[in-house]
Amino acid sequence: MTDSMPSVFNSKTMKYTLQQIREVLQKKGYLFFDKNQKAYNLNIIGIRSNNKISNSFDDHLYLIYREEQGGELKVHEFPITTDPGAYWLKNPMNVNGTAILVPGQYRGSHAIGLHQGKYKALKQKSDLKVWRDNNRDKNIDTGGQVYEGIFGINIHRSNASGQSTVVEKWSAGCQVFQKVADFNFFMDICEKSKELNGNSFTYTLLEEKDF
Repeated sequence: MTDSMPSVFNSKTMKYTLQQIREVLQKKGYLFFDKNQKAYNLNIIGIRSNNKISNSFDDHLYLIYREEQGGELKVHEFPITTDPGAYWLKNPMNVNGTAILVPGQYRGSHAIGLHQGKYKALKQKSDLKVWRDNNRDKNIDTGGQVYEGIFGINIHRSNASGQSTVVEKWSAGCQVFQKVADFNFFMDICEKSKELNGNSFTYTLLEEKDF
């Protein structure tokens, strides 16, 4: 697979099926966006792995939508990280510790904008909930006090060419694509959604233990 092609997987090889994802969403009382089977009504769903050691792109992002009204649901699976890299865990920028996004469904949480003023990504535009990991080791520590606000928890890429093998500085709490081709494909779909449905996107974060 070349750098220009996204990692769009056959449903038989995906870790989670569309049915499994919809069942978890329903169980949690979260919305699945498919009103009137409208085109490019996006479901952007992260699933955090049970692995508590940082620096791996061992989580998944699922992008689910229809290309045309009433058309077939398309499901794409991409490797991402939903956790900060080891560098920022050991060197937190915030006095309370490094941000780890709390699982949940965040309605209208993101919009297309510039990540750090450099390139188009999904940029946080409304409050999100995070935990703060402040013991400066490489393990992902969740739970405890929840902080809510605008923290710059964006959905963006890692390496601008090809892919990254470790997270390190690529995430200080953001949701980050491992492969640039996957991210470019994702943003193309987001741009189409923006044209039809406006510049507002919901991000839902689930956990492996939900399945």
